[in-house]
Amino acid sequence: MRPAYHPTIAELRAFVACMDKGSVTEAAASLNLTQSTVSRSLALLEDKLGVPLFHRVRKRLVPSDAGRLFAVDAAAVLARLDEASVKTMAFGGRREILNLAVLPTFAARWLAPRLVAFSRAEPGISLNVSARLGAVDFDRDGFDAAIRRVGAAAGSGGGLVLLADRLCAVASPELLDGREARGEGALTGLPLLQQATRPTLWLEWFREAGLDARDILRGHRFEQFAMVVEGAVAGLGVALVPDFAVERELRAGLLTLASPRRLALPDPYTLLHPPRSLERPAFAKFHRWLRETVERDAASAP
Repeated sequence: MRPAYHPTIAELRAFVACMDKGSVTEAAASLNLTQSTVSRSLALLEDKLGVPLFHRVRKRLVPSDAGRLFAVDAAAVLARLDEASVKTMAFGGRREILNLAVLPTFAARWLAPRLVAFSRAEPGISLNVSARLGAVDFDRDGFDAAIRRVGAAAGSGGGLVLLADRLCAVASPELLDGREARGEGALTGLPLLQQATRPTLWLEWFREAGLDARDILRGHRFEQFAMVVEGAVAGLGVALVPDFAVERELRAGLLTLASPRRLALPDPYTLLHPPRSLERPAFAKFHRWLRETVERDAASAP
């Protein structure tokens, strides 16, 4: 049985460069290596994989079927390695890194604007924030915490409620003819933008108002709230979005309220974490900062 062989990074880089350039000479120049070094790396790779990766045709390298197949995975491996290296270098000399999984719109519209205060208070702690819509397995995924729309007691770890999930209906002033807060019945005559991952929001909105909601799922559909907001600013329709996600647009006059009502949903935005995370001083500081930020926001709310 042929033993498993793991290519070196040098061999993968030589192979990907040859795929890109179609010539050992040009690949060597792009890597700032000698032609013999690249040729040797390519020969070692082909020998140990046991298949030809190229056909040599008039001093040009023509990928074999195996080479074309291998190139996809080889390029992906190098890209992931480069990305990991850049991420690591970006943290500079900071001593602590916290890995967070956060709902994309919450990360962009609520968390990110507030993080400048945390960075000033704790310059030695860096956050690696990943967008995550689904559930998080802390043991498998390696996250220190996650922000999701769940009750504080949900999941296998502790929870800190950050913000209620309250939705508001907004639209561009032009779409509403310069008027604010139309009646609920008038909204049914306007295009209603849909959010693909939470497709029942408009149904819940109109059911709470006691209106027939069977004919309202006809507007443009977007995958994330950020896209829905941009669609509303462009005048494509009325958006039903978390109120924190449109604070900036409402202040700037890019959007206006299409209804005075808010729709409060049961699951708040909550910081979830396994018990072990609080044993890390860096996470304990972040957790305390988040709690104090939420308390301060609540105290200053109108």
